[in-house]
Amino acid sequence: MVHVTFITPSGVATTLDGDVGQSVMDIGKRAGVENIIGECGGSAACATCHVHVDPAWIDLVGPPSDDEWDMLDFAHGKRADSRLSCQIRLRPALEGLIVHTPERQG
Repeated sequence: MVHVTFITPSGVATTLDGDVGQSVMDIGKRAGVENIIGECGGSAACATCHVHVDPAWIDLVGPPSDDEWDMLDFAHGKRADSRLSCQIRLRPALEGLIVHTPERQG
């Protein structure tokens, strides 16, 4: 299991367990985390699972692919720390990952 904490714009933190290989979007959507919608089901085609990676985790999560970065143009509030949560796959090194959900998607 890998623990991921989602922090909403209002500061509510929810820590969830996920399996190695699962996406951050999958665990957030399954638990009903605010603003993790995932309309495309995780194919990086909609930007409705946009998150901001906590600064302490940027290097470990890694940068988005060029295609993911382009898709993030459709996200509300794209920043340097933006990622599509469907593209972040859990691995042991991400134990304790923290992501912040945006005020809204799209």
